[in-house]
Amino acid sequence: MTEREIIKGCKAKKRKAQKMLYDRYAPVLFGICRRYIRQNEDAEDVLLETFYKIYSNIGQYGFKGSFEGWMKRIAINESLMFLRKNKNLYLRAELNDIFVEHSPNVEELLFEQDVMKLLEQLPAGYRTVFNLYVIEGYKHREIAEQLGISINTSKSQLIQAKRKLSQLIKKNKVTRAS
Repeated sequence: MTEREIIKGCKAKKRKAQKMLYDRYAPVLFGICRRYIRQNEDAEDVLLETFYKIYSNIGQYGFKGSFEGWMKRIAINESLMFLRKNKNLYLRAELNDIFVEHSPNVEELLFEQDVMKLLEQLPAGYRTVFNLYVIEGYKHREIAEQLGISINTSKSQLIQAKRKLSQLIKKNKVTRAS
């Protein structure tokens, strides 16, 4: 069944099409939820909420633009709402409070699993801004609007996230070398 046929089936509330949609996209959307949320169980709950929103709002999708992109945006928004609701999103630092030591292309040295393990160690605010900026490709203005923070706070959270990741990478290199 093509993506278009699955979408039409979901719009007609056909269970087979809904299952096919879930089976096809759940792994991708779960990966997004996991990048924002540390606990697997919580990420699974957010994934279910994501699919509930997808099924409830699929009538609004007009076959313009990427369907997968539309679903990813819902997964991101649901993850952010979970973090806000559980008060796991603390974004307080301002850009002028931060001094950053530049380290070259740390991201290139890591595999995906290593990145996930490192991201799990970041505070929720750092992890959220890092994901939105580096992985999802949002601009600081968009992040600030979505999270209800200033652009400078978004920038400072990204800087802090990169600094913390750099420290964790260096710590892991020392641990592996021993």
